[in-house]
Amino acid sequence: MDLLLTLDALLVEQNITHAALRLGISQPAMSARLARLREIFGERLFIAAPNGRGVLPTPRALALRPALQSVLRSISALLEPAVFDPGTSQRTFVIALHENPALILGSDLLNRIRQQAPQIRLRFSLPNLDNLPRQMENGEIDAFIGLSEAAEAGWVGRKLFTDDFVTAQRKGHPRGQDKLDLSDFCALPHLVVSAEGDPFTGFVDHALAKIGRSRQVVMSTQSYAMAPPLVAGTNLLCTLPRRLLQRFASSLDVFEPPIAFQRLSISAYWHPRNHEDAASTWFREQIFLAAGLANQ
Repeated sequence: MDLLLTLDALLVEQNITHAALRLGISQPAMSARLARLREIFGERLFIAAPNGRGVLPTPRALALRPALQSVLRSISALLEPAVFDPGTSQRTFVIALHENPALILGSDLLNRIRQQAPQIRLRFSLPNLDNLPRQMENGEIDAFIGLSEAAEAGWVGRKLFTDDFVTAQRKGHPRGQDKLDLSDFCALPHLVVSAEGDPFTGFVDHALAKIGRSRQVVMSTQSYAMAPPLVAGTNLLCTLPRRLLQRFASSLDVFEPPIAFQRLSISAYWHPRNHEDAASTWFREQIFLAAGLANQ
């Protein structure tokens, strides 16, 4: 590369001193490069000007100029930062996430993307935690949104939001609008969302067991999306993240549960190989904004 730049500078300046200044090197270093060019091409590319002012390119040097300029332009293009135009991109972005963050972020994220990038497609994929590291490394998954426990140590991440758990009942529930006390909470029938383990036992039951209490779980589903309409059409209670239940405020009333639960923390993670990619950076910004975060 240095010799190519030297040849270009000499063709432009036709003066060893001026060419050296152009490249920011010493005149002896420039002379050494000129000698190296003669060695490589097997002939002189420049001769001293008869008037003693500078050097003149030989016919061989002039013949090299078009190809040299083409090579330098190509190298310059390779070194330019990648540009991503969301307005014309037809890329498909894939996020691995469970239903809860998908319901909380999905519509806001898609609406934001559609405003700027009408041809971009978005795919939500349920994460297979055994395959997720390989999929992230291979670029099959652009981002993972979920709990920190499921993330690999080498991934880059940013917290999207923390959420607390609240208890929902249908509008017009016979219990009324009174504050939910522990006795009523344990006596009333509940719906639980459980994707693994005992389908009728969840984190609420574990918390109750620690204080020597239990509740009445009469229905179980694996789907967060199914829970709100099921609660809206029955007398069941269900304890879920606040951000999720707030989206169903027209059909559900929400109450503080009578027992404290650990807050939920949801983060976005991506593989380091995509950290500086222009398209990936833009996509992550849309995720952050959909979660209510400012760009960083």
